[in-house]
Amino acid sequence: MADRFFPNEMPNFVPETSIAVAPQEPTAKDSELLSLPYATLADTLKRSAFVLKQTVVNETWGLSGKRVQDYTLYTGALGTAYLLFKAYQVSKNDSDLKLCSDIVKACDSAARDSGRVTFICGRAGVCALAAVLANNAGDERLLDRYLTQFKEIKLPSDLPDELLYGRVGFLWACSFLNKHIGKETISTTRMRAVVDETIKSGRRLANKGRCPLMYEWHGKKYWGAAHGLAGIMHVLMDMDLKPDEVEDVKGTLRYMIKNCFPSGNYPSSEGSESDRLVHWCHGAPGVTLTLVKAAEVFGDKEFLQAAVDAGEVVWKRGLLKRIGICHGISGNTYVFLALYRLTGNVEFLYRAKAFACFLHEKAQKLIAEGKMHGGDRPYSLFEAQSHAGKFGILLLTLSQGLGFLNLQAIIVHPNG
Repeated sequence: MADRFFPNEMPNFVPETSIAVAPQEPTAKDSELLSLPYATLADTLKRSAFVLKQTVVNETWGLSGKRVQDYTLYTGALGTAYLLFKAYQVSKNDSDLKLCSDIVKACDSAARDSGRVTFICGRAGVCALAAVLANNAGDERLLDRYLTQFKEIKLPSDLPDELLYGRVGFLWACSFLNKHIGKETISTTRMRAVVDETIKSGRRLANKGRCPLMYEWHGKKYWGAAHGLAGIMHVLMDMDLKPDEVEDVKGTLRYMIKNCFPSGNYPSSEGSESDRLVHWCHGAPGVTLTLVKAAEVFGDKEFLQAAVDAGEVVWKRGLLKRIGICHGISGNTYVFLALYRLTGNVEFLYRAKAFACFLHEKAQKLIAEGKMHGGDRPYSLFEAQSHAGKFGILLLTLSQGLGFLNLQAIIVHPNG
């Protein structure tokens, strides 16, 4: 199991007030960046983020001859566009917004005949981001065009329910539009029809079992954020649910909490006994983000405590030998940012800082030494394993005062 992650040898918590103005020379195990005050580190991360942003743009857009083959947010050009959108939100640099719009336009052409309908892996993501960009630019004609295209998306009758390719992946895009453009941009009626199908599907597969809702993807009843219960429950909590549906969501989360591993980690799928994966896609990180959402929405202390407990697993086993959001250290870092926003406990902010410093200082060297996975898509948003992939967007997030993630739309929350 330990072959999947590096031992976490960082101090559990170092209060900022205890950091000297001129820190002592760090030992081999210490991080020079981690010894910096938060404000100083934020500036350092911001500078690094903008350098990485340019590297990603060059590799994915410039060297491609501005042609798009993979249009998706997950591994394709839309991920680069999203990075530029987040950069614009930090810098207010109009050139970032303009380049973002150019890339989205190319993605729109590439996605025109796609049958996929979700935010992360489908055409809904292209139309949603394009509409938000048009709204930011004050281009009402373009805004109407992309909203019309979004509303014309048809959901196949055999669509699964999960986040990457299924119904809640489409609902995620709806919430993204309503957050960034305005309530009822996508009507409650349209979203309600999809929620009805999702609830009905979950109840049918659960069939009066111990868990009120259950879902299947490719023959497995997954629990994680990408394909299973964590991702589906997270998006459902952003919907206008009926009282009995609220109880089903709560009951499903309680079932997961009750049946986690003795270590505190969560199974990748129903019945799995393999306590190995500590990823956003499978395991404690994705579940933690959903439990944080549940604590916010329902105010139940049991969900808060379960989120904190799952976060401990991420701290102990989350320094993965990969960098990515989906199954790497970048994705795991958001767990601590989410817990910090929920609790205001600066120890969680420190842990986010610690994971980011580990990446910033050690990733390139570890990859060069063959101790960290280099990845097949080194500049993609979700699966990049090299230093310049999605880490740029994580740095942007952390640089904003080291506050709560502005990347909610990329993790398990559409309202970033």
